[in-house]
Formats: sequence, structure tokens, C-alpha cells
Amino acid sequence: MIPQDRHVPERLFLARHGQTSWNLEHRLQGQLDSPLTPEGLRQAKVIAEHLAGSDITVVCTSPLGRALRTAAIISERLDVELIEVEDLAEVHHGEMAGLTWEEIDVRYPEARADRAANRYGWGFPGGESYAQARARARRALSVCGWAASGVPLLVSHEMIGRMLRAELRGLDASSALALRHPHDVVFEIENGIERIR
Repeated sequence: MIPQDRHVPERLFLARHGQTSWNLEHRLQGQLDSPLTPEGLRQAKVIAEHLAGSDITVVCTSPLGRALRTAAIISERLDVELIEVEDLAEVHHGEMAGLTWEEIDVRYPEARADRAANRYGWGFPGGESYAQARARARRALSVCGWAASGVPLLVSHEMIGRMLRAELRGLDASSALALRHPHDVVFEIENGIERIR
């Protein structure tokens, strides 16, 4: 459960950035970036319309371009403040960022097996592990809690999003890694209970 010394909202929304060009190419983005596709822009606008009239008071976003662009579309539609939160950035893929898994298999032939043996603790070379990213997720939730006078929307990424949801729901590593977050789905989490909005 969430420690009492942290200020985490009892209720919040989580969204992933819209589809990007590297998503289509199956490239690991990590903390590098690629632009939203026309479909990604459409997804952001659909989420914005879907959340219009909700009681969201602030949008906290990853500073990475794909999330920031998505968040800007949503915050403009909702007419709420937009705040960049560094710790909402995607899991750092280090030397593997920008590569496909086929390219990784050639350059790092042991990586896939090493990762499969300890997916939560394995770190991307020059980057970070899920375990390290979960600590950032904790900090991000606290920052967003202090920034919001009401209900925040957090716009981030799939991998760090798993860790955010795990923290909010009190999930273990295995359950956290089983989570998925499509581009066009918004989760509402209140007191540890999650539902698709």
C-alpha cells in the first residue's frame, strides 16, 4: 500500500500517449522520442473529448515529446493546467533505445534470455530496470498529488504506466508486468480500485 507520508491522490486518471511512428516500427523508444502519427493525434483528441466534463483539475505529463503533445491536446480541451513531471518519463532503455528487438538480438545476443530470467530486475544496458523505474513512479505520484488541488490526469507511457498502476493498486512485480495499456484507453483508479474509463 501507499506510505502515509506521501501525498498521493485518492482518485486519478492515467492515460498513455498516442501512437507514434516508432510504435509502428516496433522500435523501443525509452527516453528517446518519435512523433505522434495521425492516428496518435486522433487518439489524443478522442481521449480529450471523452474526458471533457470530468472533474480533472490538472494534467501531469511526462516531459517526452510524444506524451507532452498528447497531454497538451487534452489539457487544452479540458482547460486545465499542464505540468511536466520528470519522473513520468518512460523506462530508460539506454543503449537499446531506438532499436527493434531483431536489431537487439544481433547486437546483444544474450539480452533476451537475461531479461526473461529476471524481467523486473533486469536493466537495459546504460538504462534502468522496472524495479528502478518503480521508485520513480512513487515519486511521480507524490509530485502529482502535491500539484493537484483535485483530480489529476497523468499522461505517461506503457512501461512506467505499469509501475504507476502497480503502486496505486499494491501489485507485486509479476502482476505489474502483466498489465497492458493501449494508446486509447484511460484508467481511473480510486483507493486502489481500477476501472477503464
